[in-house]
Amino acid sequence: MKPLTNEEIKKELQSLDNWTFKKDKISRDFKFDNFKTALTFIVRIGFEAEKLVHHPEIYNVYNSVSVQLSTHDAGDKVTSKDIDLAKEIDKISKTF
Repeated sequence: MKPLTNEEIKKELQSLDNWTFKKDKISRDFKFDNFKTALTFIVRIGFEAEKLVHHPEIYNVYNSVSVQLSTHDAGDKVTSKDIDLAKEIDKISKTF
């Protein structure tokens, strides 16, 4: 998988909700009403990630979830796989 250029990443970020690009990763933070909802969100991300065969870095503290995406097979750079998973995560987040 070929890494995207910085310009390609910036362009793709325009179609995503509140994702940022920093240190060769795209990331987004989410807040929920409680831990149970945050955990449910994480599990739903897991199912999507498995479908796409792409696994994010997910960090959780109580009602906060942080997601970071890069592609290990591409030298830990951002690829189209990351953009695709970010789009799916955005869809999931709108159901909460």
